[in-house]
Amino acid sequence: MQPLSESTYLVLLALAQEPSHGYGIIKKIEEYSGGDIVLAPGTLYGVLTNLQKQKLIELVTAEKESRQKKIYRLTDDGLASFRMEYERFKKMLTISDDILKGEKKDENIQKV
Repeated sequence: MQPLSESTYLVLLALAQEPSHGYGIIKKIEEYSGGDIVLAPGTLYGVLTNLQKQKLIELVTAEKESRQKKIYRLTDDGLASFRMEYERFKKMLTISDDILKGEKKDENIQKV
């Protein structure tokens, strides 16, 4: 599996707890980051399109309102990809912590 882009990971993160529509995903990412990350709608919809093509998310429904709201959810493969990327990030952080604390050990350094 290829590493996920930051925006792709954040979208999967936003959908990990519950299905959501585009604006809801943007707001969750903004909330999770304390307002530091605001995903532009164009970026979001590009990511959503790619995730659908990869079958990592799926369209659940479209609500009847003045505008259709598409609701997205993670697929089983999407959840697995999210978990794998999470574990990769944890490993990178552990290695980084060791190095920054001066505890660099050759056996901890692996290809990422």
